[in-house]
Amino acid sequence: MNKQRIVMTLLFAIGTSSCLYGVMFTMLDDYRNNFGIAESALGFIVGVGFFTSFLGQVSIAPLADRGRARRLIILGLSLEVIGCIGMAFGETFLILLVSRIIMGFGAGAALPALRRVIIVADPENFGRNLGRILSFEVAGFAAGPVFSVVLTAPFGIPGPFIFLAAAISLFVIFISRIKVPETAKENQPTERFAIDLLKNRAIASGILIGVALFFMIGVFDSLWVLMMDDLKAAQWMANVGVSVFVLPLILLGPFGGKFVQRIGPYRAGSFGMILGALFMAGYGLMPTPALMMVVFFFHSTNDGFFVTGAGVAVGTSAPLERQAGAQGLLGGMETLAGGVAASFAGLAYDHLGRETTFIGTGAIMLVLIAAARILAGDNWHVRNVVPKSAVALDIVS
Repeated sequence: MNKQRIVMTLLFAIGTSSCLYGVMFTMLDDYRNNFGIAESALGFIVGVGFFTSFLGQVSIAPLADRGRARRLIILGLSLEVIGCIGMAFGETFLILLVSRIIMGFGAGAALPALRRVIIVADPENFGRNLGRILSFEVAGFAAGPVFSVVLTAPFGIPGPFIFLAAAISLFVIFISRIKVPETAKENQPTERFAIDLLKNRAIASGILIGVALFFMIGVFDSLWVLMMDDLKAAQWMANVGVSVFVLPLILLGPFGGKFVQRIGPYRAGSFGMILGALFMAGYGLMPTPALMMVVFFFHSTNDGFFVTGAGVAVGTSAPLERQAGAQGLLGGMETLAGGVAASFAGLAYDHLGRETTFIGTGAIMLVLIAAARILAGDNWHVRNVVPKSAVALDIVS
């Protein structure tokens, strides 16, 4: 199988995995109505999955750099299948909680390994491929509610989960039979965790760009519907807005990744987040829903172009033989930042108001980007970047 087919196979696996999360979020009201599980308990179930995903990305994922990438992909996707089945047939808080924890660890193990194989299989085009990863993740998540609507009506709650469990199982079988690039045994890194990569100022700079991005996402996702409701916006603006927001990410992701790779990820990623900070401040200042939608349009287009900046920055600064650890560290820190922002956004909105919350978010983003600029040093000016490798890679089956 050539490298393009490997990349496309893994991209579809990522999209299917993301679809599972889109399904889960749209099924929460069914769990409440059918099984009497409280909203607070359901919120805890959702949140604990992100925490376990963070733990998996920073602890399990580095094993993919030590000759175990394909095994981690198979293990992670298999855990997602098990979690899927638990979510399909679980009727109590405990079963759903355990299933969500298993899903979180599965995603934390599989995604960095998937990213690693995609990067090292085609390093010359890794910016475009990171953009494709983003597109498939977002498209998969957005498709989740569609599967819920189509399959829940005839088959009940288990319908969409069993369908996705079967689809992910097919990817497990297929990936177990293909050849993937692994680091040669004599050159595998000895580090058990990826935290030491933060000593690399360029990697730390890229991670700060990603933290700024997900801090923004956490606040926006938590408050968009609330602030549009407070502005007496039409229902379609609140509901359709979040769906429309992902379209530029899907359509512009590959082009934006290639663009960021060419002009330099530190400058491009930081520039995109500076604009993002201004747009966030704009949400706090716009007096009408119509003006809010104007800001929203430019904001989503900006993200479509520049959102891959952090991934490209980290990917070019980390050697190929440590890509899984680096991408896992980035993903884990992004997940943590988004969770923290989402947790405190509502509190800030209630006590400080819309203007202070969104302007304050923009200010925090600017501080993070300023720190990223300092850490980037001479890397700020690099262009036409590709991942570096000082060791050999074996193609194994």
